[in-house]
This record gives sequence, C-alpha cells and structure tokens, in this order.
Amino acid sequence: MNKIELEKIKEHALKEHIPIIMDDTLEVVNKILKEIRPKRILEIGTAVGYSSICFTEFLCENGVIDTIEREEERVLEAKANIKNTGVEEKVNIYLGDAVEILPTLNNKYDVIFIDAAKGKYPFFLEQAIRLINCKGVIIADNVLYKGYVMSDYNKHKQRTAVRNLREFLKEIQENPDFETEILEVGDGLSISKKRY
Repeated sequence: MNKIELEKIKEHALKEHIPIIMDDTLEVVNKILKEIRPKRILEIGTAVGYSSICFTEFLCENGVIDTIEREEERVLEAKANIKNTGVEEKVNIYLGDAVEILPTLNNKYDVIFIDAAKGKYPFFLEQAIRLINCKGVIIADNVLYKGYVMSDYNKHKQRTAVRNLREFLKEIQENPDFETEILEVGDGLSISKKRY
C-alpha cells in the first residue's frame, strides 16, 4: 500500500471537511483487525475510501473489503484513491443507499464497520447481526455523537440521530449473543464481539 498517497488522501479530506475516521479510533480498529486478520470486511459508509484503504493492511491473504457509499461523487473519489494506493484488488465499492443494498448481501463477514447515517444505525445493526460470522466483530463509529447520546440532549435538529443511536446502543448491549464495550475514543466507538 502506498503510504504517501494515503497521507495525501487524509490531508485532502481534512482540508475539505470530509468526515474520515479519526486517528485514535483508527488505532483501536487496527488493533482489532491485526488480531483477527479478517478474510471479509463490510464497511457501511465509504466516503473517500480512507478507512477502507487503511483496513486492507490487516486482511488475510486474498481478503476483501466490501464498502457501501450512496454519494456518486464520493464513490468516484474513493475509486481513484483506492487505485492510487494500489489496493483496488482488495476493495469492492457498492454505489447506493445502504438501506437498499444491505438486504441484498448474503456474504458472511468477519468484521463489519458502521460509519454512515446516524439515524439508520438500528437498521444497520439488524443487517450486521444477520451478516456477521460466528466470533465476528461489529464496530460502530460516532456512537456517542458529540456527547449528546449520553446526555439529556433533546434539541430538535439532531433529535432523530440521537434517539436512534440510543436505540442502537441499547439493542447491541442487551443482545446476549454479543459482548459489547463502548470506548470514548473519537466520537465514541462500540465494539461488539459475537460470542459464538
């Protein structure tokens, strides 16, 4: 993987205010991926492909990442970035809304990374549970959402996102098939390991 290109992608994304995975969050996720050496990763929310590219480093031989992005402009940028870093063999991008694409997928994944529309997290979770392998890990970014999720925040603008993130956390923490921890890195990260 071309690390110089990767650094350029990161700088560009930060300059243009394109949301990408934060460094401390990436560090935690990389550690998990290093342990697992996944064969298949599903990412919900590609943006410009930065996290996908970072994750390819930890795939086992012939491993693959499927990633979903609904904005065409982002997909074009992600494809160019993935090619420039030399990992196009390892990443498949689905263009479209994850709400429509997820139900059509039938592969099983070792790791599922959720980082897309906050208001859709409960639906993403339902699909992730269906698609995760035994002993697989579901990771969701931004689950504390600027601290709103754990506070008594109720402003109209973000109310749906906050309510749905709370629902997501409640569901995954109460699910007996998963062991979940919530870390206060970045904007909140939940890590749910399937017990069997």
